Amino acid sequence: MKNVDEIWLGVDALGAAFCDFADRIWDTPELAYEEYRSVETQRDMLERNGFRITRDLAGIPTSVMGEAGEGGPVIAFLGEFDALPGLGQQAGVACSTPTEETQNGHACGHNLLGGGAMLAATALKNWMAQKGIPGTVRYYGCPAEEGGAAKTFMVRDGVFDDVDIALSWHPGSIAGPFYPASLANTRIDFTFHGRASHAAAAPHLGRSALDAAELMNIGANYLREHMPSTARLHYAYIDAGGQAPNVVQSRVTIRYLVRADDLRQLRELVGRVRAIAQGATLMTETTVEEAVVSAVSNLMGNTPLEDTLFANLTRLGPPTYAPADYDFAREIQNTLSAQDIRAAYLAAGVPPRDDSPLCQMIAPREFVPPPFGSTDVGDVSWVVPTVQAWGATCAIGTQLHSWQMTAQGKSGIAHKGMIHMAKVLATTARDVLQSPTLLERVKADHARRLAQDPYVCPMPADVMPPVGAADRR
Repeated sequence: MKNVDEIWLGVDALGAAFCDFADRIWDTPELAYEEYRSVETQRDMLERNGFRITRDLAGIPTSVMGEAGEGGPVIAFLGEFDALPGLGQQAGVACSTPTEETQNGHACGHNLLGGGAMLAATALKNWMAQKGIPGTVRYYGCPAEEGGAAKTFMVRDGVFDDVDIALSWHPGSIAGPFYPASLANTRIDFTFHGRASHAAAAPHLGRSALDAAELMNIGANYLREHMPSTARLHYAYIDAGGQAPNVVQSRVTIRYLVRADDLRQLRELVGRVRAIAQGATLMTETTVEEAVVSAVSNLMGNTPLEDTLFANLTRLGPPTYAPADYDFAREIQNTLSAQDIRAAYLAAGVPPRDDSPLCQMIAPREFVPPPFGSTDVGDVSWVVPTVQAWGATCAIGTQLHSWQMTAQGKSGIAHKGMIHMAKVLATTARDVLQSPTLLERVKADHARRLAQDPYVCPMPADVMPPVGAADRR
């Protein structure tokens, strides 16, 4: 579709600079709460584009906010830039080719997420200045989405309290609305304490913390049959008690990740998991202490915002790619299974097709997927009316958190999908700015949902951001 919207043209004018910006973030993949080089790149780009800078939001040194304009409404664009461990990969190569420099990789596309969100914020800011439109534009550089729950800490600290609407997006393979379906979750470390002894000479004198942890796992596995079908329990040993089998292990730490449809259900399920841990101590004559690591809320929707974003998506149409993009996408699809490709279509509510390796459509508005995954955008959505979209930045069937996603992170496919999403976000924000009636409906929808289920931050007040101690998703 020919670009005729002024903001679309403004996005295009900035596109090359922001593609380079996203590539530079890709080049320095850093994990949760360790994004020091990446946040410096973010700050530099914001300053170059005339934003006022606020650092260390909620006491997190790898966070940043850029602000332009003054007065209301206050429009926020949410960006991310953290990477994943073990998914370092050479760019533009359609085979698994890990990088030697780092094991980290942008396998969730957060280099593009932050780049596209900042591009949208900059284009909107420039348009407002040209037209003399009042209002404030903010870009929030949010670290540690991958398991670190940085936005939850930021919400708890009041960082978003004066924001009127928030917009974001996420890289994927099919462009469309991001239906507000995610799982609330919490991570809890359970540390069992027992008594060490010689496992052969005096086993009766020991009290095994490892036994307690394993009994907890057995109880949790039985619980799976008696919890909601969309809820999830995951666990990992943080400290299994040592490597000597002839010693009764006296201290073991196991991390549980509990997911549920909403905060109320999450609180109930966490209570049951805690009871299982206590039961394990009774069976082994051990004790247990627990420490919440992180927590996030489920996403709250906003129908007027979602309708507005979808209208802009359909008006713009899908991204336009170059022949070389199609060639690379076919190479990537050759590394995927037919199930991978089919799953991508089904997740978007689109009938599977085999005529193109890249997105040729906009996913339908009415499709309601089941809850999946978790995101700290959820907590923002409880305090600010929030809307998101899926961008088409990779070959159809590419799985998030895969080497294929990392390999496409600097490709023409990724760049075109990022620019496409920046146009959608910028025009959606512009529509809200120009229509006080729409903003009133957005706020009324949000207030109605909160009245039914008031927000209670899932992050305990005594839990601080684990700066310097990265936590993985």
